Amino acid sequence: MFIETETTPNPQTLKFLPGRTVMDMGTRDFATPEEAEASPLAEAMFALGDVTGVFFGSDFVSVTAAPGTDWAILKPDILGLLLDHFSAQMPLFRQGSAAGISVPADIGGENDDPADADIVAQIRELIDTRVRPAVANDGGDIVYRGFDKGKVYLQMQGACSGCPSSSATLKNGIEQLLRHYVPEVTEVRAV
Repeated sequence: MFIETETTPNPQTLKFLPGRTVMDMGTRDFATPEEAEASPLAEAMFALGDVTGVFFGSDFVSVTAAPGTDWAILKPDILGLLLDHFSAQMPLFRQGSAAGISVPADIGGENDDPADADIVAQIRELIDTRVRPAVANDGGDIVYRGFDKGKVYLQMQGACSGCPSSSATLKNGIEQLLRHYVPEVTEVRAV
């Protein structure tokens, strides 16, 4: 088995491509060791000590390291964990773990005004077709969290969370795209 590695715009995050499906549906972001207890693979990565985030995408795993971590030392350990996990065809999540249920990443907006349903549908469609694929290429995901009075609330995950260029991506890329196609959008904010 060969696992490719790619850099991401976030210098603290590497994207690992095992050459097979990681998540059949949705994505999963682990920001703490406690969250990672749902997944033996994510838990093992956090146990390395220098890992501060693990993200499972459709066909990749993004790993974020603590500031000052030497990737030359950490990368072989992560590759070993991934190789062992996927070669043995181990489950991604622990049996019976509610956290292991694969749900679509684009949840949120429970408090959206029903009068804005058409606007929200347009926003979600643009995020799914134009934004999410580009963000996944960089080892992350973007999750719709709501729309209120012209403001769109989005959550960055994986390599995009904490990335130095994420605010520029939100303002110069996503906000401009949404404002162009959905005139009711006035601003995009990260949550």
